Amino acid sequence: MKIYFAGPLFTEYERDYISTRADILREHGIDPFVPHESKFPEDPNETRSRAKICLDKDFFGIDGANAILALVNGAEVDDGTACEIGIFHSLMQTDPTKKGIVALHDDWRTRIGGEGKELNAFVKGCVEDVGVICTSLPDAIAQLLAWKQELIDEGHLAEGTGS
Repeated sequence: MKIYFAGPLFTEYERDYISTRADILREHGIDPFVPHESKFPEDPNETRSRAKICLDKDFFGIDGANAILALVNGAEVDDGTACEIGIFHSLMQTDPTKKGIVALHDDWRTRIGGEGKELNAFVKGCVEDVGVICTSLPDAIAQLLAWKQELIDEGHLAEGTGS
C-alpha cells in the first residue's frame, strides 16, 4: 500500500523524524512517499519555478497514494500539510483506491485539556470525514494496515505486496 507522508520539513529534526517513522512504516509493509526523500530534478534547462516543481512532485505522490499519514502537531498545522490533506480529501471523492487520512497528533499541548488551542476545525473536519486522528504511531499503523487489507479484499492490491 502506498501512502503520502505529510508534515513539516523545514528543520533537520522534522526531516529526521519523518524519515525514521517512514522506515518503521516500511517495516510494516507500507510504502511511504516522503517528499524530502524525493529530490528536485537537477536539469540545468528546467524552466519551472521551485514552487511549481514542488507542487508537481508532491501532487504526484499524493495522487499515487492510497492514504495519507499527516503530522498535525504544534500550535498550527503546517500550511503545506493542511493543503495536502485537502487535496487528498478531494481526490477521495472519485477514487475508490484512496482509503483515507490518518492524522498523527501526539502533541498533548493541543489536544483537549492541553495548554493551547485544538486542531484547526477545517483540517479536523477533513480528516474525520474520511479518516481518523491517532495519538500514537502504532495506532496510525494499525489503521493503515486495516485499509491495506480492505484494498486487498476489494482487489485493488495484490496480497503479499507492499504496494
